[in-house]
Amino acid sequence: MKKPTMDELNVEDKLVLTLYISGMSQKSMEAIENLKWMCDKYLKDSFDLEIIDIYKNPKLASEQHIVFSPSLLKRYPLPKKTLVGTLSDTKKVLKSLGITIDK
Repeated sequence: MKKPTMDELNVEDKLVLTLYISGMSQKSMEAIENLKWMCDKYLKDSFDLEIIDIYKNPKLASEQHIVFSPSLLKRYPLPKKTLVGTLSDTKKVLKSLGITIDK
């Protein structure tokens, strides 16, 4: 087993994430860009990501009590966590998701 490099992190379980967006708004596009960059750089194959447009699927957002957009919902591992905004603060997002980066 190889040791993690500086850009790898400790993820014991695969993260299951859902990003709720509002159409193609600027903030929605920023959140998608930021989250995809973060996942590609840090999570590699340790995540499943679903993106849901609340304009096209309002029922799904309502079922999860999503009020603000963009909103990122971490479904697994528990506990569930919801983050709101463009996800531009990488350290804060990773910490909120329970991810630590080896340096």
